[in-house]
Amino acid sequence: MAGTDRHRPMRLAGAALVFLALAAPGLAGPRQSRDALGEAIRAVLIDTPALLTPLRTPAPENVLPDLYAADVARDLDLLAREAPHLFGPGLPGFGPEQATPSLAFFAAPDCPDCAGAETELRALADRLGLRVNRFDMVRDAALAARLGLDMAPSYEMRDRLLRGAMPAIVLERYLAP
Repeated sequence: MAGTDRHRPMRLAGAALVFLALAAPGLAGPRQSRDALGEAIRAVLIDTPALLTPLRTPAPENVLPDLYAADVARDLDLLAREAPHLFGPGLPGFGPEQATPSLAFFAAPDCPDCAGAETELRALADRLGLRVNRFDMVRDAALAARLGLDMAPSYEMRDRLLRGAMPAIVLERYLAP
């Protein structure tokens, strides 16, 4: 936080504890020292409960950064730019013709998982009433390259890119209204 010292409460708490440890008057032995120090710390914490606030409430600075935020933003921008080519009406595919395409499916002729993935996707499209545009990674190599697709099958939705075979249950979770 600009202009403030976000570590100040912790430094104050640490300074108070060091002060108490050094200033504990005339303590005879280790057990007595611990007991007296514990009582002194307890008294300080009771008198100054704000010292515990940083321990109970994590500061926003302590939140882990989203390591994939830049990748997600890049994928969303890419999908928005390529949306007319991916989700346009009248492209080859399956599912109800009148439905707005909600998924672009990329397969490759030499892909061992593509036939099974397409069979599952067709059943899912029929059950959910979805239109799927189907692309061939060889015939549509330029589009696949612009999307950075390096494996088949791949699935493109308006809000995500999925590379590799996905179980129907995963796709349904993403596609179900």
